[in-house]
Amino acid sequence: MEKTAPIAISEISGLLLAGGRGSRMGNVDKGLQLFRGEPLALHVMRRLLAQVGSLSINANQNAEAYQSLGAMLYSNQVPILPDQTEDFAGPLAGLQAGLRHCKTSYLLSTPCDAPFVPLDLANRLSQALLEQQADLAVATASVKGQLQVHRVCSLMKTSVLPSLTAFLDQGGRKVGAWHATLKVVQVHFDDETAFYNINTLEELRQLEANA
Repeated sequence: MEKTAPIAISEISGLLLAGGRGSRMGNVDKGLQLFRGEPLALHVMRRLLAQVGSLSINANQNAEAYQSLGAMLYSNQVPILPDQTEDFAGPLAGLQAGLRHCKTSYLLSTPCDAPFVPLDLANRLSQALLEQQADLAVATASVKGQLQVHRVCSLMKTSVLPSLTAFLDQGGRKVGAWHATLKVVQVHFDDETAFYNINTLEELRQLEANA
């Protein structure tokens, strides 16, 4: 049986989620913290460069700094999209902002603190999404024998926006609970370091020391 061809890059918009408060990092802007001499967000953006047709950044602070990072890699101006909810609603608010701005049929989302995100993330998620006729495909990996679902490393149809807006309007905030309302396919990646995300300054220093 032939493999399903992945979705064309031109049909996939990328969204970097950098709208968090960074509370576990001492309320600093996580995406702008340096790793190997460069902001974490820049590492992620560079790995997305060949996977998406365009990129937007969900950020609620330091818009100019993120715009400068985008200008390093993209010829067109990278839109900075703040949350559009009245209260801090976490990553779902960032996804809503990205979906509202999205001009293609699919949106690929990644967090700003995962510097090793796979270079074939969009390819593999898109194949699974099409094969399973799903609304959303999400990445998984096993770490020390435990399966972890990386819910914001996902590819979704932009047609899920009304579902997400209704979920947020009803007070929903958990990504997994929203996923439960959709047809979701999980895609397993063998590299357990691929989705390593940095939540504290200690983790950042430790990763830097081991790099």
